[in-house]
Amino acid sequence: MAAFWIAHVHVTDPERYGEYAKRATVAIADHGGVFLARGGGCTQLEGPERARNVVVRFESREDAVACYNSPAYQEALSYARGASQRELVVVDALDDV
Repeated sequence: MAAFWIAHVHVTDPERYGEYAKRATVAIADHGGVFLARGGGCTQLEGPERARNVVVRFESREDAVACYNSPAYQEALSYARGASQRELVVVDALDDV
């Protein structure tokens, strides 16, 4: 069953976060992740507003978690720490998606 990364991000250091994004893109693609939304416009209806929202589709929750735990993604993530405030969740897709 497919799964999605859903991230809500407030960037505090654009240069450092840009390095994260560059490295994370490679790590995510290497694990079969496909970006469905990345930045772009949004309308905040509830909760804290985060200007950057990202949705990535993976073939399974296991693939999504393996990507997050991979050495390449963890290296990328080191650039996001201190350069952003983030929430990230992995959500299973419905059976028919």
